[in-house]
Amino acid sequence: MLSMKSVEPVQLTSQSRFVFRCHKGITCFTRCCSNIAIMLTPYDILRLKKRLGVSSGEFLQHYTYIHIDEKTSHPFVFLKMNEDPERKCLFVSAEGCTIYRDRPANCRYYPVGQASLKKMDTAVNQAVTEEFYFLVKEEHCLGFKEKNEWTIQSWRDDQGADIYDDMNRGWKEILFRRNLPGNELDEKKQKSFYMACYDVDRFRRFVFESKFLEIFAVEPERLEKIKNDETELMKFGFEYTKYILMMEETLKRK
Repeated sequence: MLSMKSVEPVQLTSQSRFVFRCHKGITCFTRCCSNIAIMLTPYDILRLKKRLGVSSGEFLQHYTYIHIDEKTSHPFVFLKMNEDPERKCLFVSAEGCTIYRDRPANCRYYPVGQASLKKMDTAVNQAVTEEFYFLVKEEHCLGFKEKNEWTIQSWRDDQGADIYDDMNRGWKEILFRRNLPGNELDEKKQKSFYMACYDVDRFRRFVFESKFLEIFAVEPERLEKIKNDETELMKFGFEYTKYILMMEETLKRK
């Protein structure tokens, strides 16, 4: 598991520089893919279930486990590891990552970590979210001894992280839920959160095969988008989650 001792306690910006390279010829190759907790984002799940040719429900059942966060009571989804002594990722081989083009956001960012803080902006008298970065330097990792220099932004560009951040933006807003009515989620809300954010195929059935559209007013143009585009359906799931958590009036009843 990742130890906080591996986190360099320095806040970095998108223009901060570091030296790193990971490649098959390095002796620590794929060691970072063992004995680690990889939290999956909604867009990770969308990409991976498409890659594997399975439904979201099948993917979640066979490849993930749920963790309920003690502070927020939010359900989070983590990738299962193998049962071997090294607890390797299910998708790693001697040649590297077998799902590399669709690897999760956390894997793309490594060895960069991303975090956010909510702080009060006194100029406008409201809370704002401030994002920053940090480096993860594990003892086994030799990548920092290589010569390739990056900025945080050039690393993100190279790893294709921007689309993941963009697609997961609505979900991240939910994660910053604080001081709202009914802070602790009951089991019903946890299940709804899980369905709407992670199980996109079940959420589709919920929207189109239940009384959902008899209760909520959805504009025809928006309805057409969520019928035909899974990323739009995923984003609609974020709006539904915000609604049930009483974060925003994202949906209107008829």
